[in-house]
Amino acid sequence: MSTTIKDVADKAGVSIATVSRALNGSPLVTDETRIKIVKIANELKYTPNMMARGLMLKKSETIGVILPDLHGDFFSEVMKGIDEVARDNGYHILVSSSHSDKNEIESMLKVMRSGRVDGLIIMSPHIDSTSLNDHITNDLPVVLLNCTINGKENTSILIDNFEGARQMVRHLIKHGHKRIAIIKGEENNFDAEERLKGYRSALYENGLELNPKLEIPGDFNEESGYTAMKKILNLKPRPTAVFASNDAMAIGAVSAIQSKGLKIPEDIAIGGFDDIPIAKYLKPSLSSVHVPINNLGTNAAIKLFKMIKNENNLSDGKTVLPATLVVRESCGCL
Repeated sequence: MSTTIKDVADKAGVSIATVSRALNGSPLVTDETRIKIVKIANELKYTPNMMARGLMLKKSETIGVILPDLHGDFFSEVMKGIDEVARDNGYHILVSSSHSDKNEIESMLKVMRSGRVDGLIIMSPHIDSTSLNDHITNDLPVVLLNCTINGKENTSILIDNFEGARQMVRHLIKHGHKRIAIIKGEENNFDAEERLKGYRSALYENGLELNPKLEIPGDFNEESGYTAMKKILNLKPRPTAVFASNDAMAIGAVSAIQSKGLKIPEDIAIGGFDDIPIAKYLKPSLSSVHVPINNLGTNAAIKLFKMIKNENNLSDGKTVLPATLVVRESCGCL
C-alpha cells in the first residue's frame, strides 16, 4: 500500500495542511519544519498526488499539442523544441495527431479542454475561429503554428513560406532553367498555398509562363513525391527543373528520377523546402529552403508559457520566422 500524505503528517506530528504547505514551498512553514517534513516524506517514499495538486493549484502542469501528423523529421524537430521548453518549466505534454481532419481536430479540442491542459499549441490547416470558440474557453492560452484564423486575433508563429519558395525558384532560374515544375503540397494547407504563390511569383517576375500542367499535386510525403515526379518526367517537353514543396516529396522525386537512369542535376535539377537533417546526406545532396524547425517548436512553447504565467496578454500577435536558401548539389551548385 502506498504512503499517503496523512502518513507523513502523523509521523511528523503536524496537520495534513502543514505537510502540503511544506512540500509546495509555502512561506507559512518555518525552515525547520519544512526540513523535517521533507526528510520524513523521503524516508516514507511519499509521492504527492499530482492530480490532487493540480486541482489545488488549478493547474494540470500539462500542455496540449495538436499536429496534423507525427511522422517525419519535420514534426519530430518541432516536438523536440516544444519538449525542451516544457521540461524546463516542469510540464508534461499531451500530443495528438489530427491527420488534417476537421472533425478529429474538434474531438481533440474537446478532450483537452476543461482543465486537462493549461495551454495549447495547434498546427492545423483546418482550424478556424468557430472550432476554437466552440471548444476552447476564452481564458485558455493558445499558440497557432503555421496557421491563421481570419477575423480573430491570436498568438501565431509562421514560416515565411512565400519568400522561401520564391528564393528557391529564382535560384533555379539563375541556373538557366525556364521550364520549372512544382510538386504542390496538400489541398487547403496554408504552407502549401504560400509556397505555390512564391513559385508563381518567381516565374511571373522573370517573365516565364505560368503553366497549370507544370503544377503537379502532392501531399507532403515521399510516395506522393515519387508519383508526381513520374508524371513530370512524362511531360513533353520535359521540365529541366523541379521545385518540391517539401523535402519529403523531394526525396521521393529524386528516387523517381534515378529509377529512370537520369542524372541530377545534369538531366533535371531539383530543390526542396524545410532543409530536414537528411537533406545534406543525400546523393546528390539536396538544395533546400532552410526553416528553423526546432526554433518553431521552441518559440511556440516559450510564448505559451509566458501566457500561462500571465507574463503577457492571451494574444501576442503574429511572429514570422525567416526561411533561407541552402544550395547544394541537386540544383547544380557545388
